[in-house]
Amino acid sequence: MAQKRTRRTAARRRRNAALAGGALLLILLVAFWSAIWPYLLAALAVGGLSAGAWRLWRTDRLHRDADQRWRREDAIQGGHRTLAEVDAMSGTEFEDHVAALCRRDGCTEVRRVGGAGDNGADVLGRLPDGRTLIVQCKRYTTKSTIAARDLRDLLGSKAHFGADLAVFVTTTRFSRQSLDFAVQNGILAIHRDSLGLWNNGAALQSLLNINGAGQGNEQHRARWKNTYGKPPQSRNQPRDSK
Repeated sequence: MAQKRTRRTAARRRRNAALAGGALLLILLVAFWSAIWPYLLAALAVGGLSAGAWRLWRTDRLHRDADQRWRREDAIQGGHRTLAEVDAMSGTEFEDHVAALCRRDGCTEVRRVGGAGDNGADVLGRLPDGRTLIVQCKRYTTKSTIAARDLRDLLGSKAHFGADLAVFVTTTRFSRQSLDFAVQNGILAIHRDSLGLWNNGAALQSLLNINGAGQGNEQHRARWKNTYGKPPQSRNQPRDSK
């Protein structure tokens, strides 16, 4: 009984002390209200602005993250397109696809300009290092061969636009003379095999290191013939489109 009475007394004292402290705080608040209310309002205003700024920042961050996820997924989807899907594209769709691959690899100011009066340029832009870029796109049947005069035309277009790098992209192969001409004149020649690498994730600039290679030896050409038919030695062949 004595212990219970002691506990009740201690609890009563703590309650009384709390009430006394609260009353004192209220008295002080009333007494000094005129002096502290500007600070309280300022604190509330700063808190509200901070909360609003944080909310805007978070909303912007969520939108940016969603946009980045969409771009990554779109790049992966684009990179996983098969060459059969590329073969089914129209000439304009192929140009758009090449422009998208350039953007994926960090090129800027990329725009498709192909069409009548394009002066030999289908895509223009800048490489990630700032150099200007001109691209000629030829979505031909796999039984066609790119001749040297196509590369000479692109070299003239490079001079016309003052581009630093010229790129020739095709869904077929280059003749031996055209590939030699490309390498000798600093033109990046992306034939079907290199296009497959680029289409599946290889960076555009990495293809510069293998320019002039990849069309294979006699065994490779024999497999090409079995798959697509014998590649012709000139341009005088029917083509699907540009």
